[in-house]
Amino acid sequence: MHSELVAALDIGGTKIAGALVDGAGGILVRAQRPTPAGESGETVARAVEAVLAELTASPLWPDVRAVGIGSAGPVDASAGTVSPVNVPAWRNFPLVERVHRAAGGRLPVRLVGDGVAIAAAEHWLGAARGHDNALCMVVSTGVGGGLVLGGRLHPGPTGNAGHIGHISVDLDGERCPCGGRGCVERIASGPHIARRALENGWRPGPDGDTTAAGVAAAARAGDPVALASFERAAQALAAGIAATATLVEIDIAVVGGGVAGAGDVLFTPLRRALRDYATLSFVRDLSVAPARTGTDAGLLGAAAAATAHRDPHPGLPAGVGGLTG
Repeated sequence: MHSELVAALDIGGTKIAGALVDGAGGILVRAQRPTPAGESGETVARAVEAVLAELTASPLWPDVRAVGIGSAGPVDASAGTVSPVNVPAWRNFPLVERVHRAAGGRLPVRLVGDGVAIAAAEHWLGAARGHDNALCMVVSTGVGGGLVLGGRLHPGPTGNAGHIGHISVDLDGERCPCGGRGCVERIASGPHIARRALENGWRPGPDGDTTAAGVAAAARAGDPVALASFERAAQALAAGIAATATLVEIDIAVVGGGVAGAGDVLFTPLRRALRDYATLSFVRDLSVAPARTGTDAGLLGAAAAATAHRDPHPGLPAGVGGLTG
């Protein structure tokens, strides 16, 4: 019997993943469906329910004690609703209520945003483990994050605290879809790294890869335009990280997501830029590390949220919004 088994859902614009996770972070059962992001809200909900149906069919399901959800946002954890930017049909969608019913109506359900989920995962099992004050980020198609303060996850009232991607780091910069100007995401996300390189004359290699991964490969080979695009992204990330550190005194920033896969192409200029921005005595020792939980971060963070009401793991989120069965 798995006494601490929980169900986890990781909901994004591309896929809906589910898992049964044990108390040590082991993933025992997996299920996945593509996200029908361009279809009706009910169609998306049915995809979530199909993933849950696979999990509930497992012989391990009777040992499940809670359900955790990490969702693309914005989310409203206090209301149990989600309005993901990349799932247009879901606006104030009552996701917690639907999951609660689909899971049998007997289990507590906890909801967090995907950035907060990554912070929970990294603090539990990853690079932020043992740190009481941390910012954990995902840099991919977008830029998101979550905070650990005083040894505990800090999701904020609605579950969106730590959303570093929409800190403005360029007052005269481009308008962001969020309505702001010069946001970290507008400069440092994968699509914008690639766009900037292409606009400045970079051309892909024989494989035709025009994504940030293609730019990273060119940067590793010494292409000056590709290197400059990553330098600019690193500068934006450093400015956002330093601002966060100055505000709340974090001592580590953990960076994951597809863009972090560029390795030293990103982290070397990021650490160099951070020395220019994090200059006050109480943030000067701030470290930056790559995330360790990889593509399972969303599931592991959702599992951490699910167990929060019992707080079996130090530093996991307490009182995260949701519906108790």
